[in-house]
Amino acid sequence: MAQRQPVAGHSWFKAIAWLLASLVGILLVGAVSVVVGGWLLDGVESMNGDRQDAAERSALGDYFGGVSAVFSGLALLLLVVPLLFQQRELQLQRQELAAQRSELAASRDELRRSAAADLRALHVQLTQMQLDDPVLAEVWNDYAGEPPEVVRQNLFANLTYSHFLLASQWGEYSDEELLTHARGLVRSPVFRRYWAASRERKALLSPDSHEARMFRIFDRAVSEAAPDGQRPASPPA
Repeated sequence: MAQRQPVAGHSWFKAIAWLLASLVGILLVGAVSVVVGGWLLDGVESMNGDRQDAAERSALGDYFGGVSAVFSGLALLLLVVPLLFQQRELQLQRQELAAQRSELAASRDELRRSAAADLRALHVQLTQMQLDDPVLAEVWNDYAGEPPEVVRQNLFANLTYSHFLLASQWGEYSDEELLTHARGLVRSPVFRRYWAASRERKALLSPDSHEARMFRIFDRAVSEAAPDGQRPASPPA
């Protein structure tokens, strides 16, 4: 421990010496700066006149300062105008994208309608094959136990009902117009027999579907056509 004390004292001495040297250096630099600045100021005044002349030149510079403010405003305007044009272009691009999305949605709806029409055409084709050949009607027979002529009549009634359903889906008929057509169609006892045979299956449709809305319209027409407003009873399951 006795050997380390001189080392510690020497370190403190070096630190104090460096601190004093730094302070002296700062003072010297400050003094030199003051002297050099005064010398430069005297040189400028000797070349351009006294301080009164400098004040006059400063006032003249203030006039040009106003012109500089005008140019600064013009520069700011030139900066703002391109930003406004860019904002307008972005707005037009957003409108174009929105129009493209609307066109895509319309195309998607049209494709869906086209697919539904193809499916309906296939259903009509299959039903036509059943009408032409009673043997095929036994394969997809929703009217088991009925004679062939009744099956054919029910198949045709179903085709007629599907026609009004597709026309309603495509917006050809309003609900009031569809109810009018349904009232004319259900005057036929053959159609009411078909409705009694198929009503139970149609009643199981999703309440929010278009087919369910169609079912409710025709069911109302059948109820109005039935004696005393009684809905025809569904056949036992």
